[in-house]
Amino acid sequence: MTVKTKNVAEFLVSCLEAEGVKYVFGIPGEENIKFVRAITASENIRFILVRHEQAASFMADIYGRLTGKAGVCTATLGPGAINLLLGTADAQTDSSPLVAISAQVGLNRIYKESHQIVDLPAMFRPVTQWAETLYTPDASAEMVRKAFQIAQQERPGATYLAIPQDVEAMPVPDTLKPIPPVTSSISLPPPETVSAIAQRLREARFPVILAGHGVARNGAAEALNRFTERYQIPAATTFMGKGVVSDRSQHALGVMGFMRHDYENFAFDKADVILAVGYELQEFAPERMNPQADKKIIHINSFLPDTDRHYRTDIALAADISLTLAALSEALGEAPLHAQPGSATIRHLREQELEKGRHDDSFPLKPQRVVADMRSALDDHDIVLADTGAIKMWVSRLYPTYQPLTCLTSNGLSTMAFSLPGAIAAKLAFPRRKVLASMGDGSFMMNSQEIETAVRERIPLVVLVWVDGSYGLIKWKMDIEEGAHDSVDFGNPDFVKYAESFGARGHQISSAGELLPVLNEALASDGVTVIACPVDYRENMALVKTLGELTIAL
Repeated sequence: MTVKTKNVAEFLVSCLEAEGVKYVFGIPGEENIKFVRAITASENIRFILVRHEQAASFMADIYGRLTGKAGVCTATLGPGAINLLLGTADAQTDSSPLVAISAQVGLNRIYKESHQIVDLPAMFRPVTQWAETLYTPDASAEMVRKAFQIAQQERPGATYLAIPQDVEAMPVPDTLKPIPPVTSSISLPPPETVSAIAQRLREARFPVILAGHGVARNGAAEALNRFTERYQIPAATTFMGKGVVSDRSQHALGVMGFMRHDYENFAFDKADVILAVGYELQEFAPERMNPQADKKIIHINSFLPDTDRHYRTDIALAADISLTLAALSEALGEAPLHAQPGSATIRHLREQELEKGRHDDSFPLKPQRVVADMRSALDDHDIVLADTGAIKMWVSRLYPTYQPLTCLTSNGLSTMAFSLPGAIAAKLAFPRRKVLASMGDGSFMMNSQEIETAVRERIPLVVLVWVDGSYGLIKWKMDIEEGAHDSVDFGNPDFVKYAESFGARGHQISSAGELLPVLNEALASDGVTVIACPVDYRENMALVKTLGELTIAL
């Protein structure tokens, strides 16, 4: 019996299967036909055809962030590959594992100014950890393994591989086999460094914790919550770290990252020692928590910190976070650390703001009311994706979060329009959880075509569109800095008819009391629903005024 020799396209799919890839998001083109057909023929990988390559990259980005396994996106050469850049850059800046694979012109013309030629690896290198071209079939196994290994290393990120059109069709030697992934070892914390950290914490008068995305990525939330409760240290998170400290904890301060001095900032103003756990610089500017660069900072993460004059670490430890916190608990002993007396006041102010909004029946709805109803409609483990804009500020500040990776934002790059395609990926990663994409009308219209993808692929989810007819966050910042705004207002389609034209359900909210019942009904359904909810963003400037007048005696 003759065994058919695989071509490069088919062999690449075998390599993806060896990596445990379950989904590839993308659009076929003339130059990657064989690769896409090979994916479609696979019994282990599902190809998700999208309506824009940017959406494919966002899907891979969020899938990688939620699972820890590199999300994979693909496109043709030239414009298709260029469209993958945004989600690839988002994954890189948010330290999410992603592998982007695109076609490239054939080797017979890659060296000259021919049709659709762009130096794609050179374009991807600034937004990835590694970007190369596959020039020979013999390198296929090694290059795919390298792409995944780098994407999924201790500091994850994005990688890119270009496949020339003629290489895709070349035969692969029968002796060439996929290279299986290797199991990485866990880094143990050095005992002398752990002892030094314990001593600094015991000497601290007002220690505070800042927990970042690395806690979620390392699966260390349970260890951090135990540590926080045992030593009674007030703890805030970054936007991307939401949920790694449960908001049910009496020591949870909320989220650092709002553009003005928010409630949580008062605890950092008072702090003399900041214990940064799983934190990366791109999550939150260090100057905002250490403006005078005079606080002692202890850095615990799986990799060492980047350099910043406001983040000069007293001690930096790169090791497994859970093992480090366990070793630190042993070194500290049983007694709680000194606690800041004003933590309860900070929590009360945040909870009071949300509770007041919960009972506000005004229309258009106050942002606080929308956030409160979102929280009421979702269980602890359900996933909400808050898109970039004014909505990101309100959801990040006020949405109580009890588990890691259940409230997602784009923070390193802060790109708009990731949440609808991201919601599709989230539902594929966790099909039993409810998934809500919460978006402004500006960001919704940037990738709204992916409603059709969700309907066609039968991926149930809900899109909640905060409608105000403007780019709300930019309007907000203009009003703060310039005292007025312009060039930010736009018109909208009839969102109900628009959703229905794709085969989805549409709802228009016309009173405050409608939102929660509609959310509950939509989240319980097995289809795709778009809810248009008018929002009163006059609250934006009201919040700035309130916070500007706020003082807390700690």
